[in-house]
Amino acid sequence: MARLRTPERSPGSRILGVGVYRPTRVVDNDEICAGIDSSDAWIRRRSGIVTRRFAGPDETVITMAAEAARKAMAQSGTHPDDVGMVLLATMSFLEQAPAAAPRVAHLLGARAAGSLDIGAACSGFCYALGLADSLVRSGDARAVVVVGSEKMSDIVDPRDRGTAFLFGDGAGAVVVGPSDTPGIGPVVWGADGERHHMIAHDRTWLDARNPHATPWPTLRMTGPEVFRWATRVVPEISRQALAKAGVEVADLAAFVPHQANARIVDAAARTLGLAPHTAVAKDVVTAGNTSAASIPLAIDELLSQGRVSSGGLALLVGFGAGLAHAAQVVTLP
Repeated sequence: MARLRTPERSPGSRILGVGVYRPTRVVDNDEICAGIDSSDAWIRRRSGIVTRRFAGPDETVITMAAEAARKAMAQSGTHPDDVGMVLLATMSFLEQAPAAAPRVAHLLGARAAGSLDIGAACSGFCYALGLADSLVRSGDARAVVVVGSEKMSDIVDPRDRGTAFLFGDGAGAVVVGPSDTPGIGPVVWGADGERHHMIAHDRTWLDARNPHATPWPTLRMTGPEVFRWATRVVPEISRQALAKAGVEVADLAAFVPHQANARIVDAAARTLGLAPHTAVAKDVVTAGNTSAASIPLAIDELLSQGRVSSGGLALLVGFGAGLAHAAQVVTLP
C-alpha cells in the first residue's frame, strides 16, 4: 500500500525581516476634536495618543500591505519565488470577496504562494504569526509573509466620541522562515464570543442596502468594559505565553502588546512586573491604534530607534474585537 509523502520538517522558525508602511498624512488631536466634543488634553489623558496617520485615496489596505511586505522581504533577502504563503491580517478591508491577500501576493511577485486573509481584528497579527510558525516548521512553506494592514479611517465614524480619536492607518509585515532553533514560541490564543458586542460595528452591512439607511456601518466600542477586560486578559495570556516558551519575565528585551491605548499598555506592564531593561513599545503615541498592524509597526519602531537589539526576546500580545486574544514570545530579527 502506497504511503503519503510528507514535507521535510524544520526544527523551528524565526522572523527574518520586518517592514512597515506609514501613511503620509499626520493627524493631530486638534483636527480630531473638530468632529467630536473633546480636547487634546482629554485625548492624551485617556489614551496617550498625540497623533495618528490617515491614509489617502491611493493608500489602500492592499497597497500599504504590499509596501510593508516588500521592505520585510528586502531586509530578509527573501525572493518572491521562495514565498509559500502570504497571510494578511485586517479588519478594515471593505470587500467581502475576493480576499486582499491574493492581490498582495501578486504585487509581491509571489505567484506560486498560497494566500488568505485573517479576520481576528487586533489579534490578527499574532494569530497569523502562530500559523506562519506552524507552516514553516511543518515544511508546508519555506517562507511566509505575515502582514497586518489597516485603513481604520474607512470604518470609524469621525463624529463618534468613543472611537474617533483612537484609530489610525498603516501596515507592518514580517517574513518568517526556517531556523535551526525555535525563534517563535508556542502561541496562546483564545476568544470570548459572548462579549462580541463590546467592539463591533453598529449594524450589519446588509442594512447599507436599504435606500433609506443612514451612512454605512461603523465601529463602536464600550470603552470602560474593554479597558477592564484588556487589563485582566493581557497579563494572564502573557504569563501563559512565557511559561510555554520556558522563559522568565526578566529574560524579555521587549514587551510589544497591541497598541490599543497607552493606559492599557502601562497597566499591563506594571502587572507583569517587567524588568527595568525591558523596552515597552509605545508606538500608539504617534500612530494611534492601528489594529492588526500595530504590533509589527511597534516592533519596527523599537528596532529602528535602537531600543532593542537583534536576538533579544520580545513578548507579543494581541487583543481586541471578538473578543479574541493571542500571545507568543519571539526572537527579534
